[in-house]
Amino acid sequence: MNNSKVGELIYSLRKEKRLTQKQLADLMNISDRTVSKWERGYGYPDISLLPQLSELLGVNIESILDGDLASNDFVGGNMKKSNYFVCELCQNIALATGDISISCCGRKLDRLEAKKATTENQLTIMDIDNEWYISSEHPMSKDHYISFIAFATGDQVRIMKQYPEWNLQARLPKSKHGKLLWYDTKFGLYYQLI
Repeated sequence: MNNSKVGELIYSLRKEKRLTQKQLADLMNISDRTVSKWERGYGYPDISLLPQLSELLGVNIESILDGDLASNDFVGGNMKKSNYFVCELCQNIALATGDISISCCGRKLDRLEAKKATTENQLTIMDIDNEWYISSEHPMSKDHYISFIAFATGDQVRIMKQYPEWNLQARLPKSKHGKLLWYDTKFGLYYQLI
């Protein structure tokens, strides 16, 4: 950990929040000399202070320890290239259009890599009344089911939550071509092109 980089980051974030060293120190119940020491690179926050400092400055703890805020490249808004995340503990679903650091249930989530579906694990898509009717013969048991279905086009993503012990059935308005994705709780994220 580089004390100077950590100090520079704390200084710039404090200024962004329009706080003086004294105001930040008062909020944290420490002395303003302590904040000054951090910002000049003569020390760094005690580990017990990091959660509160992180909250007050509006950044995650990892960024403070790195002394750097990495900015993402502009993706351009193609929703077919979105990143999907699923918490294995609570099955929360997250979607991001670029690189992101995200956590749930106290654990950092990894971006899911979508695998192209083979013939045997593709979802069934039927054209009924100008809609796509999506179904599957998946057993959808309590321990193994499809958690969500997503349909992504260049400018939008539609996500439909699925539940264990329910038949997988969904309807989508028939539209331009896109990417159909689904998350199998045992085997991960799959896709097929429509």
